[in-house]
Amino acid sequence: MVELINKDYADFVNLSTNLVGMDKALNQLSVPLGQLREEVMSLKLCVSEGIRAVDERISKQEDIRRKKMCVLRLIQVIQSVEKIEKILHSQSSKELSLLEANRPLLTGQILERIATEFNQLQFHAVQSKGMPLLDKVRPRIAGITAMLQQSLEGLLLEGLQTSNVDIVRHCLRTYATIDKTRDAEALVGQILVKPYVDEVIVEQYVQSHPNGLQAMYNKLLEFVPHHCRLLREVTGGAMSSEKANTVPGYDFLVNSVWPEIVRGLEEKLPSLFNPGNPDVFHEKYTISMDFIQRFERQCGSQASVKRLRLHPAYHSFNNKWNLPVYFQIRFREVAGALEAALSDSLEEAPAGSSYCLLATHLVWVSLLKCWSDHMFLPLLAHRLWKFTLQILARYSVFINELLLRPISNESAKDNKKSVATSSKESSVNPNLSEDQGNGTSPETQRLPSISNTQLVYVAADLDRLKEQLPELLEIIKPKLEMIGFKNISCITGALEDSQASLSASMPTLNNKIIQDLSESCFSCLKSALEVPRHYRRTNKEVPTKASSYVDNALKPFYRLQNEYKDMLKQPRIHQWLESALSESTQKYYETVSDVLSSVKKMEESLKRLKQARKTVIPNHVSSNGGMSDDNKIRLQLALDVEYFGDQMQKMGLQTSNIKSFSALLELVIAAKDQTTVEQP
Repeated sequence: MVELINKDYADFVNLSTNLVGMDKALNQLSVPLGQLREEVMSLKLCVSEGIRAVDERISKQEDIRRKKMCVLRLIQVIQSVEKIEKILHSQSSKELSLLEANRPLLTGQILERIATEFNQLQFHAVQSKGMPLLDKVRPRIAGITAMLQQSLEGLLLEGLQTSNVDIVRHCLRTYATIDKTRDAEALVGQILVKPYVDEVIVEQYVQSHPNGLQAMYNKLLEFVPHHCRLLREVTGGAMSSEKANTVPGYDFLVNSVWPEIVRGLEEKLPSLFNPGNPDVFHEKYTISMDFIQRFERQCGSQASVKRLRLHPAYHSFNNKWNLPVYFQIRFREVAGALEAALSDSLEEAPAGSSYCLLATHLVWVSLLKCWSDHMFLPLLAHRLWKFTLQILARYSVFINELLLRPISNESAKDNKKSVATSSKESSVNPNLSEDQGNGTSPETQRLPSISNTQLVYVAADLDRLKEQLPELLEIIKPKLEMIGFKNISCITGALEDSQASLSASMPTLNNKIIQDLSESCFSCLKSALEVPRHYRRTNKEVPTKASSYVDNALKPFYRLQNEYKDMLKQPRIHQWLESALSESTQKYYETVSDVLSSVKKMEESLKRLKQARKTVIPNHVSSNGGMSDDNKIRLQLALDVEYFGDQMQKMGLQTSNIKSFSALLELVIAAKDQTTVEQP
């Protein structure tokens, strides 16, 4: 700040000196400025008064011009009315002479002149709305309108009846001139289409003849080429019509023929839309949709087809078909039969079926029925697809419920009975083995039992159903493409998920079958415990063949391999045989090992007793000096095990794949070798 003051010190000093006398100068300027302001205000007032006067004159002129236009319109209305009346009067006065001349063409020309004038009359009448003079002229205008419409209707009918192209063309052009195309289309519908429709649509005829509905639709389609040919040529709806002579703005098929057909069907054939009988409803709906497609092909252009599909009568006709009710009836029909089969006792599939169980057979039949030509409708594709997935899910739940059932203790004789009989017996007496079921829960005891045969049937049906699901997809694809659905990968993925859900039950099912086979086998193999009893102190001959219990133990496997080879895949049969034999062989090994150990202990105890008494105690040797009882036992067990292995090889199995069999064979061979050493 100090530097700034020092820099401009002279200006700071002279500041007060320069302002001396400034107030006097300002006072001198205020007087002329005030005078100037008064002059400007007076000038502004004058200009405003001039503008106001000009605006008033302009508004008066605008009002005069508007009134003049109203007067001119009223004059034009009066002139048009008088001109039309004059034309009509001159026409009536020359009627006799016109009868001998080319009356239709002349009448058409006159009507076109009247229509042109009438069009101007309507325009000016609308512009002059509210004028008192117009109200006085209205009766005359109404009379002209009625006469014009009556003349046009009569002329159009005359042209159609005589097939006069010129009359029809002039008449339709006149209708278009006065913007009454819809009136012409409605007239054609009432006078030309309605009588034909009422004559063709007869409910008694449709119900009494086997193909009555199809015949009725064929007759309705014949109306267009037989009775609308002239109209289509004039309006450009026919392929052969010349565009230069066509009258645009008309679509008689959409606005005249179709509404009357729909009205006739809805009023005179109400039973057509009744969904009570699904088979009849499907047939009627299919025939009707085919009729619509054939009717659309008669339309002259794609634009006409679009107008048809947007027409209220088109939507009304489609909405009359109660497709949700039809689907509900079909759903109950299919699901009811399927649920009954899944709930009742397991029965065999009918003869000729590729499935073993009736339940699986009905599942496949239901899936095919959903997409059959006798049930499928394009608008229900989404519902039917959902129903398809529900059927597969219900069957998957059914399989899981079966796997919770206990396996019934059926004998070999019972296994040969039918599946239905065994299921009924197990259902009647679910607590067949009460003495063995002390450890089971009450929930398990209440479940009906299932036989091993039924489990095998379930496994065969699961494999077959999973194989046929791709066939179902090939049936579904064309149906979905018909409605424009192209995301087939989504459908494929959903079916694969259903297939995976079915496959998820296979491990549990396999284990259940293997466990039952193993238990059935070992229930006979444990008879090896009875071998010592058969040879001790019985003086039996030296064994030369295997015991009968070995054949009895292998009977379930023979049956599985022989009776079910046509319905099961060989790899699955081998899997079951190897797993079941591995489990039973392990238990058999333990049993044989215990028997041999017991025999050895018995021998050792007898030797100790002999040494203690120092007496000769016979070693249960036969009178002829043959093999001892203990060695007979060892030899019998060796024969049984060797025969057991031979039979497994005859079944096509490798004994090396059977767990514990090699150890079992070594055990009995060692025991057999011991008998050879001890033999004198």
